[in-house]
Amino acid sequence: MIEFLTVNCWTLIMVIAVLEIIFVGLFAVDYKKTKRPMALCAAILTFGLFYDAFMIDMGNVLGAGGLLETLSQFRFVSHGMLIPLLFPICAYALKAKEKTVKIVWGVTAVLMVAGLAEALATDLEIISLSEAFANKGLSVNVGGDLIRYQSSELTPGWAEGISMALSFGTVIPLIICGVAVWVKQKNPCIFLSGLLMFAFAGAGPSMAGGVLTFFITMFGELFMVGFIYAYLKTDKKELI
Repeated sequence: MIEFLTVNCWTLIMVIAVLEIIFVGLFAVDYKKTKRPMALCAAILTFGLFYDAFMIDMGNVLGAGGLLETLSQFRFVSHGMLIPLLFPICAYALKAKEKTVKIVWGVTAVLMVAGLAEALATDLEIISLSEAFANKGLSVNVGGDLIRYQSSELTPGWAEGISMALSFGTVIPLIICGVAVWVKQKNPCIFLSGLLMFAFAGAGPSMAGGVLTFFITMFGELFMVGFIYAYLKTDKKELI
């Protein structure tokens, strides 16, 4: 399984990116038809995930250097600022009152600023997939290999902490929200969205020395947006 993933890494990430941009279009169409803010939030969030996957796949095409580094910095910025959109998505799924939604948006704005600060403080280093495996003392066939910029050891601890908090601190509320939506609305889609995201994010560090965490997590992100879209299409009540 590991060798299949590493040999086909570039292709699989491109497939994920294509599917995510398709979901961006589907969310945009839903928003155009219904004007539901949840669809707009999901479209923006999914575009950020698409950009993340697409730019990682472009590493081999652009090669190491200023352009890829700059575009990768934007990749960290988009991730840090857009992941907090899961909070208003939860609020809309719960059909929260207008006052509650405004409070959630206030918290989201603060988290977006924190995500921006974390991204700008992140020190980047270039690394290839084969190099990452070698650093772990592993010998794995990586096919055409893959190069990307990642956070280096020079990144401040507080920035790493914010990154971790945004990654897991947004998914756990999504799961809790999903349970509430499942109970109240008899719709399990939001719960499955959060659960699968959490499962893939948790599985990454336990596979191949954690080298493929960035890749394994992408599958969870795809399931996450897929089930958010499924919720929108199966929700029978108009969102606020």
